[in-house]
Amino acid sequence: MYDELCDEELVKKAGGHFKLTTLIQKRLVALMQGAEPLVQLNTDDRMKIVIQEILQDKIHLDVEHKVRTVADQPGPPDVGFADL
Repeated sequence: MYDELCDEELVKKAGGHFKLTTLIQKRLVALMQGAEPLVQLNTDDRMKIVIQEILQDKIHLDVEHKVRTVADQPGPPDVGFADL
């Protein structure tokens, strides 16, 4: 058993138990299909990698229940002084 799964912070970050289960499942599939981990851990345990990705806010589910990573997020708008 992974002790981190009992942590309420993990459940809150995912948006509830159902979303946590969905997020873990989808991310595990992505990692098994060759996606790169978004955290550096000295382990090959994909479950520990996914848990750390969630705790470090590297992944989340979007409104369509698709896994999104930090890299998927749009950056802040590029506003210069000329635009003001």
